[in-house]
Order: sequence, then structure tokens, then C-alpha cells
Amino acid sequence: MAAAQAGSLDRLFHALSDANRRGMVDRLARGPASVKELAEPGSLALPSAMKHLRVLEEGGLVRSQKSGRVRTYSIEPHALGRVEAWLAERKRGLNLQFDRLEAYLADGDAAEPTGTEA
Repeated sequence: MAAAQAGSLDRLFHALSDANRRGMVDRLARGPASVKELAEPGSLALPSAMKHLRVLEEGGLVRSQKSGRVRTYSIEPHALGRVEAWLAERKRGLNLQFDRLEAYLADGDAAEPTGTEA
């Protein structure tokens, strides 16, 4: 994995490591929201909510748009695709290891005597 790609994934996992930020992502999955709307469920002060949203934006999970005095955030539709791809790669590797183990055990069963020797 290239260093830039690894750094991007690190930022994404870091952004998801906080319960408040995951809550914001859950809320944004239902549609765009203002900073105030995103701060309310966690009873966050607006400056704290802005810090969390900055981490989410740096992680590539959300994007923001400012219209007048209101900043609205929305989810990046393909952001979680990177997590899915990373997990799928690990899952393929684990399945391959289990397939090898299964084949090894099947070969071992075939080589064992049946115990019907006279």
C-alpha cells in the first residue's frame, strides 16, 4: 500500500474513532445538516463540534459548504468505500488461509490409517 494511501486510511480510521464523530456520520447519512444540528445530539459546544467536523473532513468522510453564515455538512458518498475495500482485502487473505487449513486437514485425514489392520 502506498504511503499516501495508508495516510489517507489512517485519517479515515482516526475520524471514525470517536463516538461523537460516528454520531455525526450517522446523522449525515440521512442528509445534509448544519453545524448546530450536528452539535445538538451530543450536547456539544459549537467550537467542539467544529473540531470534530474538521477531523471528519480531513478524513474525507464529509464535505462542507458555506452559505451566508450557515455552514452545512454532507457525507462523502464514496468515503466508506475505502474502508470496505481495506476490509475486503483482509477478508480475502483470511479466507485463503482458512482454505489452506481446510485442504491441509483434508489431506491429513486421507493419510491416516483406518484402524482396520489385522
